[in-house]
Amino acid sequence: MRYVTAGFIGVTLALSPLSMVYGEGKIVTVVLSEEPDVIDPCEASRSNIGRVVKQNIAETLIEIDPADGSIKPRLATAWNQVDELTWHFTLREGIKFHDGADFNAETAVTSINRALNPTQDCEIRLKFFGNVNVMPKAIDSTTLEIKTDTPQPILPTLMGTMVIASPNTQAEKGTLNPVGTGPYKFVDWKAGQEINLERFDGYWGEQPEAEGARYIWRTESSVRAAMVQNGEADIAPNIALQDATNEATDFSYFNSETSRLRIDMTRAPLDDVRVRQALNYAIDRDALIGTIFSADVVPMTQIVVPSINGHNTSLKPWPYDPAKARELIAAAKADGVPVDTEIELLGRIGMYPNATEAAEAMHAMLTDVGFNVKMSMMEVATWIDIFTKPYAEDRGPVLQASQHDNNNGDAVFSVFFKYACEGPQSTMCDEEVDAGITAASAAIEDERRQLWQEVFRRLHEDIVPDVQMFHMVGFSRVNPRLDFTPSISTNSEVQLAQISFK
Repeated sequence: MRYVTAGFIGVTLALSPLSMVYGEGKIVTVVLSEEPDVIDPCEASRSNIGRVVKQNIAETLIEIDPADGSIKPRLATAWNQVDELTWHFTLREGIKFHDGADFNAETAVTSINRALNPTQDCEIRLKFFGNVNVMPKAIDSTTLEIKTDTPQPILPTLMGTMVIASPNTQAEKGTLNPVGTGPYKFVDWKAGQEINLERFDGYWGEQPEAEGARYIWRTESSVRAAMVQNGEADIAPNIALQDATNEATDFSYFNSETSRLRIDMTRAPLDDVRVRQALNYAIDRDALIGTIFSADVVPMTQIVVPSINGHNTSLKPWPYDPAKARELIAAAKADGVPVDTEIELLGRIGMYPNATEAAEAMHAMLTDVGFNVKMSMMEVATWIDIFTKPYAEDRGPVLQASQHDNNNGDAVFSVFFKYACEGPQSTMCDEEVDAGITAASAAIEDERRQLWQEVFRRLHEDIVPDVQMFHMVGFSRVNPRLDFTPSISTNSEVQLAQISFK
C-alpha cells in the first residue's frame, strides 16, 4: 500500500493480484459508498455530492488547497479588502455556464443569494455561513462586492466554499440538473443506477484528458474494491481497512474527517454532564483501532484535525475506564437523573467503511457499563433530517453517529455549525462558547488561534457535547490505468481534470 500523507506510519498489508480488465475509452467510473440524495451545487460540501459536483460541474470563486489551507484563484482572479466589512473580488471574463448563460458579477450574486437563502437550508449556508450575514453586490460585470455584518478577516477562504451555479437553476434547493462553469457538464441521473457527466468543450480553462465520468454506488466496501480490481470501476474513493490489500492500487491518506457520536444534550439523561462523561469513558478506542478502524486513526479531542488553525494540542483523549463510567452513572442516578431511559444510537449506512460494525461495537460497549441503548442504521436522507434543525419536538435522547470534514484551514468552518446556540446541527447552547466563537471569528493570527483553542478546551473539558472517536484515515483503490493519487481532498471532491491516463 502507498501512503500519501505525512505523519502516519503505514501498516503492512498482504498483496493480492489485480485483474487486468479495464474500462474502455477515457470515461472514468467512480464507485461511491451511497447514492447521493441530491446533486445540487449548494449541497456540494457533503462528501459524495462534492465528489460529483465540486470543481467538476460547478466551480468556486476561490480554490482552497486542503493540504495547507492556502487559497488560489478559480473563477475569481484577485481580491482585496476595502474595509473591515467589505471585500472586492475580480472575476474572470468571457466564461459561460453550460446552459449558455454568462458568468459575471450579477450571475454570481444570483447564485450566492440562492445558496444563502435562509428558507433553503443549503448545506453550504448551514455549514459555513450560519453566523455570517453576507450581502453580495455587482459593482460592474467583473467586480463582485461582498459585505458582511461582522468583520470576516478570512472571507476569501470562506468564499472558497461557495460553489457557483447557473442563474437559471431552480430557486428551490434540490435540483436534479446541476449547471455550472466547470470542465464537465451533467448528462443524466438514472435513479438507483448511475450519474453521467461529459467533458464541456466550452470550458474556459485547459481541456482535461478524461472525456467524461460515470458515478455508481455500492454499499459494501468489499464490492467497491472488487469492482476496481475487476475493471468495472476506476476509483473507489473510500474502502475499508480490510479491503485495502493491494500495494499496486491502494492508497492511505489522512482525510480531514473526524468521527463522533453527537450527544443530544437537551434530552435526559444526556443533559447531565456526568452521563456524557460516562459515555466517553465507556468506549474502548484502542480495541477499535486496527480492527474496525484503521491502525492509523488518531483518537480525537476536538472536531478539527491537527492541521486546522485553532486546534488545541494540549487536550488529552478520553481514556477507557468502564469502572469510572459506572461510578458516574450511579452518582447521576442517585441524584434522580433517569439513567435507565432508552437512548437511541443512530448510525448511517455507508457513512464510512465499517460504519455498521463500528456502531455495533459502540453499542456493546455502552450497554456493558449499564446504558440502555437501542441501535439502528439509516439511509442518508433520513439521517440528515434528524441531524439538522428543526429537530422533532417529541424526540427522545439520541446519540447520532457522524463525521465532520474540515479541510479548509480554519476552525470557523466547524465550530458555529456544530456547537453554537444557533448552529444548524448543534444540540447545545452555552453563552461562553458563543462569545468565544464570535471573538475568534473576527480575530486574526495568534489571537484567533488562541481564542479557538479556548473554545475547544471548554467543549472538551467542561461541556462534553460528543462521544469523541477518531481523526480518520481514508483508503482508496485506483485502477492502474489512471494517473491519479488520492489525497486529503479526496474525501470531499474528486477533480476529474486532475486525472490522466497511462
